[in-house]
Amino acid sequence: MAPAIPAAMERPHFIGIGGAGMSGIAKILAQRGAKVAGSDAKESATAEALRALGVTVHIGHAAEHLADDASAVVVSSAIRADNPELARAAELGIPVVHRSDALASLMDGLRAIAVAGTHGKTTTTSMLAVALGHLGLDPSYAIGGDLAGPGTNARHGDGEVFVAEADESDRSFQKYDPEVAIVLNVELDHHANYASMDEIYESFEAFTAKIRPGGTLVVGEHAGARELARRVADREGLEVVTVGESEDSDARILKIVPNGMKSEVTVALDGAEHTFTVSVPGRHYAHNAAAALTAGARVGIDPADLARALTAYTGVGRRLQLKGEAKGVQVIDSYAHHPTEMTADLEAMRGAAGDARLLVVFQPHLFSRTQELGEEMGEALALADASVVLDIYPAREDPIPGITSELIVEAARKAGADVTPVHNKGAVPEIVEGMAGPGDLVLTMGAGDVTDLGPRILDHLSK
Repeated sequence: MAPAIPAAMERPHFIGIGGAGMSGIAKILAQRGAKVAGSDAKESATAEALRALGVTVHIGHAAEHLADDASAVVVSSAIRADNPELARAAELGIPVVHRSDALASLMDGLRAIAVAGTHGKTTTTSMLAVALGHLGLDPSYAIGGDLAGPGTNARHGDGEVFVAEADESDRSFQKYDPEVAIVLNVELDHHANYASMDEIYESFEAFTAKIRPGGTLVVGEHAGARELARRVADREGLEVVTVGESEDSDARILKIVPNGMKSEVTVALDGAEHTFTVSVPGRHYAHNAAAALTAGARVGIDPADLARALTAYTGVGRRLQLKGEAKGVQVIDSYAHHPTEMTADLEAMRGAAGDARLLVVFQPHLFSRTQELGEEMGEALALADASVVLDIYPAREDPIPGITSELIVEAARKAGADVTPVHNKGAVPEIVEGMAGPGDLVLTMGAGDVTDLGPRILDHLSK
């Protein structure tokens, strides 16, 4: 039986309903019986998936898209104050609800697991959602990417567990009160919202302070996550469980054995060893799986069963996702946009590639991130045999004078990388065709619309 729908969410209107986070909440509400509507800038597969659930989706933003009887207008931090639907809501006196508050209301009354960290949230949340579903526990979940199996980023389930990706970018994860929280890593990112690591730690501490009394914080081996654990270790009523390869980890990763695009992982947890397959390459994904195993055990799931179920995870959209193969060239899509993520994915693919050449099409994401981390991005690209660097994808930001992708190109060349700047995205498929040969791997990388290039590259190669 579906939990009751909060009154404010009975007839919600989502501005930017096609976004990963927004669409997930809209899907769950529709599955629970709410009358959901919204708007987005352009048509998409997500818009069609929402319509299939009975959601009204308008294309473009206009005041008339907002129904007079809407119970609330749901927004994310990306929605600008001058949006016409937002202005219309003010005229009608319709309450405006942030996406995080809407998601928090969906978790009320359920055993929530919130997955946070600068990197790896989507993958770890997905692993838990798939494993719990495989065990017949029918979880609800809200994820920042589409699962390879179900093909969706969110679902209402009849089980008692709700697994949610907890976004730190705008501090919105502080709205949740999970029974179990995972913090995979803590690094400085989202420079428009955080000026220092001190601010980052303060935000993560506020997030962990919302864990329910008697709940658990699962932390990864990253230095920032362990520092967070140290800061909150004495909090009354909070269990802190560390995960990693170091001997002092509570859940210790004993072995990671690479096998092409997979790994076999062994974890010692609560006095027993559990071995399972992770169907994506790289140590960071093995660590994500170990964190998922630990969190699931802390909501009462038998870790032996959960370990077997984790093998059912086959990936999530944009996380080293194989898009296809043409003329012996494999095209793989990566969401990595922070230097740490870029390095981890490139090292994983380098290990999986063997003697094959690794070619990257990289699109920087956000002017502020490029300003702060552009040099490190360029250094990461030195792990590839050759790279194409596109112009910065602005997303919600206005340009910053003097900040362009040339910062990354210069840093990459300084690090010894073979890198080509390309300002016309449409020219990339032909350029890649000239670079790639049979056996090579092409990685489209970034958080923007670089993902659209994968099918176009494959199409160009096949012709």
